[in-house]
Amino acid sequence: MEKQIKSFLEFLQDEKKLSENTLQSYRRDIMQFEEYVTKNKINFLKFNQEDTKAYLKYLQEVGKKTSTISRNLASLRSFYQYLIRVKKVKHDPTDDIQAPKVEKRIPSVLTSQEVELLLDQPKNVDLKGIRDKAMLEFAYATGMRVTEIISLNLNDVNLEEGFVICKQGSKQRNIPLGSLSLKALTEYINEARSVLIKNDKETALFVNINGKRLTRQGFWKIVKYYKEQAHITKDITPHVLRHSFATHLLQNGADLKSIQTMLGHSDISSTQVYMQFQNSGLKNIYQKAHPRA
Repeated sequence: MEKQIKSFLEFLQDEKKLSENTLQSYRRDIMQFEEYVTKNKINFLKFNQEDTKAYLKYLQEVGKKTSTISRNLASLRSFYQYLIRVKKVKHDPTDDIQAPKVEKRIPSVLTSQEVELLLDQPKNVDLKGIRDKAMLEFAYATGMRVTEIISLNLNDVNLEEGFVICKQGSKQRNIPLGSLSLKALTEYINEARSVLIKNDKETALFVNINGKRLTRQGFWKIVKYYKEQAHITKDITPHVLRHSFATHLLQNGADLKSIQTMLGHSDISSTQVYMQFQNSGLKNIYQKAHPRA
């Protein structure tokens, strides 16, 4: 099975051109599946629909979240589709197996005032402050995912035209930068980044104090630090800035399709979750005024 897993992952990397993060998810899911079939002495080439149902039930019993089980099923489906393609199996054991329904959680969102308070925290008096200001402004201005932000290179930003190119696997999208984000980013690139980097060959846009590419953990710590400085009680993660970006755009009249493009959602149903925030004022007026509300 090891050989098949290795060739499947190579296929995903070379032909599907998936991002490193997505590849890691597939790898984790398939390795977990391998562990399960080995432990239960099941021949994966003879795996059938009943076996698939039993596997999903097992994942549920060990406490996996609904979203994780759905993702595992999708990974398994891709794996068996690949095995059919290379003529190792004739049937896909995941056929007609429904993924458990994942409830769309209401994203945690900051008010415009809370965003302002958070973005006002970094003081651009030193290199770190200049970088942090640019980074928080950038995260809120673009709505990009943490992984996408830390993967950016200097040449992905066009300061003159005021936009950033976000590459996601084989896809890419251009996202405009607002004037405040552009101002903070220009100051960071010209005054802080050039001093922070120890090696002129460093390509990363956002770097840590050692001049290396900033990590996910580094980004999270920065957001957490300024949340505490701003005395905001809500739990703020970099993803909350992404949710706030989408919600505030929608509340201010942007159309759903444009927001979908900027967020990089392949399916508009992922973007529709923000619709519930669009007319909160209208809803309040209705509830106060309508006799049967």
